[in-house]
Amino acid sequence: MTSTPTIGVLALQGDVREHLTALAAADAAAGPVRRPEELAGIDGLVIPGGESTTISKLAVLFGLMEPLREAIRGGLPVYGTCAGLIMLADKILDPRSGQETFGGIDMIVRRNAFGRQNESFEAVVDVTGVEGGPVEGVFIRAPWVESVGADVEVLAEYGGHIVAVRQRNVLATSFHPELTGDHRVHEFFVDTVRAAR
Repeated sequence: MTSTPTIGVLALQGDVREHLTALAAADAAAGPVRRPEELAGIDGLVIPGGESTTISKLAVLFGLMEPLREAIRGGLPVYGTCAGLIMLADKILDPRSGQETFGGIDMIVRRNAFGRQNESFEAVVDVTGVEGGPVEGVFIRAPWVESVGADVEVLAEYGGHIVAVRQRNVLATSFHPELTGDHRVHEFFVDTVRAAR
């Protein structure tokens, strides 16, 4: 289980470069994904933070919405941070008009639940499955998970709200571990990708 998996980062919008750096540090071969045909060459995918409405519109524009939904249903390991968590939700409580998601996690999420940009904060979060103690979570206009289905594992809570979940090979966090220099959450995801191969 030491082979290097190839993990794409959905490069439509958001903090793509930071995820590429974190994945490389976590011993994965990482590259940007912008086109449907690029999905064929990857073992896993990261959906970065950014603006979920924009990611949704661009995914449709670039022809990625349906291929990605199909890949996730087919078992492709995926990790979403912040807006990526929203994109992996089966349901958004307060979607913008026309906003779609890839789905993959049986959860209901609330956009911008922790407040606006100027209410962004950092907090220590205990994440089940991530060894070495709590991780530093950067919360930027972060969503939280309102509720989860029976098959969803809650990995972390903060302030009484769910901020990290997993369902089969699909992982999501409300916060941005890629902005801290601590790559343990990415290592956790890379291990998930290896196990799925």
